Amino acid sequence: MAPEALSQVLRPLKNLFSGDGYPQLLVGLGVADDAAVYKLNDDQAIINTLDFFTPVVDDPYDYGAIAAANSMSDVYAMGGEVSFALNVGAFPARLDPEVVTEILRGGAEKVIEAGAVIAGGHTVTDDEPKYGLAVTGLVHPDRYFTKGGARPGDVLVLTKPLGTGCISTALKRDIAEIEHVEKMVESMKRLNRAAAQAAQATGGIKAATDITGFGLLGHALEMALASTQKFVFEMNLLPLLDGLETYATDFVFPGGAANNKLYYEKDVVFAPSLSDAQQMILWDPQTSGGLLIALPPERLADFQAICATKAQPVWVIGQVVEGHGLEILA
Repeated sequence: MAPEALSQVLRPLKNLFSGDGYPQLLVGLGVADDAAVYKLNDDQAIINTLDFFTPVVDDPYDYGAIAAANSMSDVYAMGGEVSFALNVGAFPARLDPEVVTEILRGGAEKVIEAGAVIAGGHTVTDDEPKYGLAVTGLVHPDRYFTKGGARPGDVLVLTKPLGTGCISTALKRDIAEIEHVEKMVESMKRLNRAAAQAAQATGGIKAATDITGFGLLGHALEMALASTQKFVFEMNLLPLLDGLETYATDFVFPGGAANNKLYYEKDVVFAPSLSDAQQMILWDPQTSGGLLIALPPERLADFQAICATKAQPVWVIGQVVEGHGLEILA
């Protein structure tokens, strides 16, 4: 759903499960975060999330793997590890069963890569394919991440390049170069597990989110507002997928980019030198994007070193300062 519509439908529900009646619910509908967190005991809390979407690539195996990586990402955004998952699927009756098998195989092998297991699922018949996972993970109840923990002076880092929405739209229009699609698929299939593990091993990190349908700026703004701070990004520091700038110049963006801009732009200030295409890149909805993490500057070197041991890319893209909203520098 578009961010404005989602906010509207959730508003009446936010206070139903809050307050003293649910002390074990550490993260729920009361705040906008990536997943639910429910405390089991002093050492364990459950992270639970669900995600599914229509195909973003042509290959059914890759589609399944991307959907699974995207579904598990919310557990990693909360600092946890995936324990098990359930398949969630909607497939046309006319679809070749072998295609469905490949979608499910792609998802299953990605879950195995995460060190977890698929324990069941549910499917329905629908005119358009949809696939994803309901995911359960674990985290220590004192060590989960939220969107609201950023503090002035924190460094902002990103763990995947931007551009999946734009390039997948170019693919749908049959104008994408094959090498650009391959790089996009590789990025979308990459788990955020190593980045989350590096953040936990570094310590002292409280704030994180994953970059998905609301684009970099939509999700960053949720973090900034939850933290009551201002985020400052530098456009020249942002990692971009190969080919993105070419398609962006031709304004090959999905409709969700315009929806994100319309809903969030009142709290965002761009440097005057940034073009409309550069700005729209930052509104571009991402599929299975990276983690955006705010970490104390004294922890940056340790985080980068741990990421290097895991072959996990990381880019410093900005900082947290006192104030409100987002500012994008050239």
